Amino acid sequence: MDTIWFKIPTIEILQERSKNSMSDFLDIAFTEVGSHFLKATMPVTDKTKQPMGLLHGGASAVLAETIGSVASVCVIDIKSKSIVGLELNCNHIRAVKDGLVTATCKPFHIGKTTHVWNIEIQDEQQKLVCISRLTVMILDKK
Repeated sequence: MDTIWFKIPTIEILQERSKNSMSDFLDIAFTEVGSHFLKATMPVTDKTKQPMGLLHGGASAVLAETIGSVASVCVIDIKSKSIVGLELNCNHIRAVKDGLVTATCKPFHIGKTTHVWNIEIQDEQQKLVCISRLTVMILDKK
């Protein structure tokens, strides 16, 4: 089967790379690697809520940028390339007060110099919470 991955990542590798980072602090967990997508979850807790008790839009943005950036790293040869984020756009669709949200990341474009990712975040009832687009630049390592 065709795959977008340079080297197919495992959940364990993805979790290990996230240690001691913002995604680790927010309890983001990678849950599934498909041939053309990644999935990750984030609990809606006091760490991810805004003062009104709802999932903070910034936490959704962290989840989106995390999964999109990780996807970009997984489609390049990290020995010779690196990535940096260029633009993140998030549209917040529905409020969430508790539970777990799940992000699914799929490519719009995987080029030599840029990647564009579509990230959809859903609640536990599979209702759309946030849609995001992440653009990443691919750089040569020096």
